[in-house]
Order: sequence, then structure tokens, then C-alpha cells
Amino acid sequence: MTDATQLRTPVPRDPRADICRGLALWMIMVNHTPGNAAGDWTLRNFALADATEAFVLLAGYAAAFAYAGKADRQGWLPAAASVAQRVGKLYVAHIFLLVVFAAQVGFSAAALDRAAFLDELALDPFAEQPYRALLEALLLRFQPHFLDILPLYIVILALFIPVLLLRGWPWLLLGLSVVLWVGVRAAGYNLPRWEEGTWFFNPLAWQLLFFIGFMLGQSVRGAPTVGLPPRSPWLTAAALLVLGASLAAMVGYNHFYSHLPVWAAEWLSRVDKQSLHPWRLASILALAYLIGQFVGRDGALVRSRLARPFQKMGQHSLPVFCVGILLSFLARLAIEAWDGWEVQLVVNVACFMALLGVAVVSEWNRTVERAPRQAPTSPLPAGAEKA
Repeated sequence: MTDATQLRTPVPRDPRADICRGLALWMIMVNHTPGNAAGDWTLRNFALADATEAFVLLAGYAAAFAYAGKADRQGWLPAAASVAQRVGKLYVAHIFLLVVFAAQVGFSAAALDRAAFLDELALDPFAEQPYRALLEALLLRFQPHFLDILPLYIVILALFIPVLLLRGWPWLLLGLSVVLWVGVRAAGYNLPRWEEGTWFFNPLAWQLLFFIGFMLGQSVRGAPTVGLPPRSPWLTAAALLVLGASLAAMVGYNHFYSHLPVWAAEWLSRVDKQSLHPWRLASILALAYLIGQFVGRDGALVRSRLARPFQKMGQHSLPVFCVGILLSFLARLAIEAWDGWEVQLVVNVACFMALLGVAVVSEWNRTVERAPRQAPTSPLPAGAEKA
């Protein structure tokens, strides 16, 4: 039985989660830059999953510490208020990012006579129906390319508010999550977008990955959770088999697609990202299992200098993500203007340093905000002497 005192004691951040989240943020920036050679070395080329799956899983993992922990210490209402505050912050960040991104792309399209930018990034409604486009953006029904991750996160966190009440019944919570995932996939249901189509990331399906991450975090906290599999050679072999098959599928898709059997090509085309295909789910969970079992919280890899920048970025995911989206378009302009490996190197190093700088400034700002403030000293009356 879980000790109530243990649940009320705050648990330190897991550095592995921060490092992996920082890596995911870096990969998102790289993958959103067309022509970036570094994109050939990101997760999406080696598994039937990518940085988005990692980001959502780790968001659920972090939610167990940040919000379930607060609910155990202070009750559901203060924790729900914290989640609602976070949802509001994400919403404001998304709208701000959308406006800046639209201005950035629109100005570049006009200055460089590249109207194709607007069409490629699905920003042309701003030119055709600006007021309606802005209204639909406020309703999260207008999502230009690259700006669909925060709306996904916003909806999932909103769902998390009532789910916090079920944290003491983990099997029920997981069962409802699985049923919803299976149901929306079977019915083909998704949230509608403005004009045509549906959301690129279906939050009613992706919530399963978030809540699995939540269960993992609850396990580390010592809170009620679904029994997690222990370390075993059989599970390790199964995880390696899943990732090996995933790697083979991606190599075949990227380099030998025209030579694949018809059935294999058709199967790969059905591994959808929109509603979280089971194979994408299995791939990211296999990777998470191997990292959780073989990378210690205080191991040499976690404490290495190489990991520190990613850990810092992972601790400040929202500003790093927003700046990364804006940098990805600037990086694209630079790569298209000047070809060559030297430009690729400079662009990627500059973007990495910029993201790290955002994380450092965010850390400094957080430290200043949390520093205890001294009460102002009242001036001594005229003629009084200091003691």
C-alpha cells in the first residue's frame, strides 16, 4: 500500500525526462526545416515514431509530478487550477506564436516574391480572409503547418483536469483512455478544422500516450498506478525486436519504397500519425522501456556535459519550442539561399545555441521570480540615530 506521507513529499525532477524532452524539441526544430541535413539523423528516420510521440509521452510523465503530486498534497481543486493556468499559458503562447509566424512567413513571401511559402505552410487564408482566419485561429480550428502541436497539448491538458479525480483508480483511468483511443480509431472520428479536413494530431487518440506517460510518472512517484513490467530479458528482447522491425520499415520506406512488395507498401501507408497508429505507439513505448531500464537517473550519461544543454532545454520546453518554430523558418531561408555543408553547419550550430540561450534566460528569469523578496526598510525619522 502506498504511504500517504510519501505522496505528499515532492519528488525531484527526473533528469532523463528533461534530457529526452530537450532532444525532442531539438528534433522538432530540425524536422521543421526543409533541406536540413541534420533531419536525416532524427528519430523519425529510425523508428515508426518521432519527436512528437516523445514529447507527448514525456508531457504525461511530467504531469504526474507537477499536478498529481500537487493534488495529493493540496487537493484536487488547487491542482486543477494549476492545470487550467497552464492551459491558459499554452493558449496564449500558441496565439502569439501563430501571429509572429504568420508575419514572419508573410513578410518573407512578399520580400522574396515566394508566394508558395503561404500555400506550403497553409497560411494563405490570412491573405484571403484575414478576419475569419484570425477568429478560427482563436477557436483552434485554423492550424497552419508546424503549429498543430500546441493545440494538441492544450486539449489533452484540458481533458486531464477531470481525469485527475481518477488518479487513485489507475486501471479505470487507463481503461477509459484505451477505449477512447480504440473508439475514435474505429469510428474514424477527429476534431474538425476550418474549411476542410480534421486536426493533424487527433487529441482524442493521442491522449492515450499522454496518460501512459502519466502512469509511468505515477510509478516513479510511488503513487497508485498500473503495474509496470519489471526488467527482464524477454521484455528487452521484445522491445529490441519492435525497434528493429520499426527501423527496417523506415529504411525500406525511405530508400527502397519502389521495390517493396505491394502489401508492405500499403501497410506502411496505413501507419498513420494522425490517430496514433498502434505500431507508432509500440515503437515509442519500446524505446521508453529501454531508456528507463538501462539509463540510470544518476548514470554517467545523464551527468555528462553532452546531456546538460538538452536537459536545460527540456526544463523550459514552452519558450524553447516557440523559438524553435520561428528559427526553423529562418534556417530554411538560409539553407535555400546558400547551399553547402558549411551553411548547414553554421545554421544548425546557431539554432542550437539560440535554443540553449532561450533556456538559460528562462532559467534565470525563473530564479529571479522565485527568489524571496525582502521587505523595504522604513526610513528613519529625522534626527534619529541608527542603533
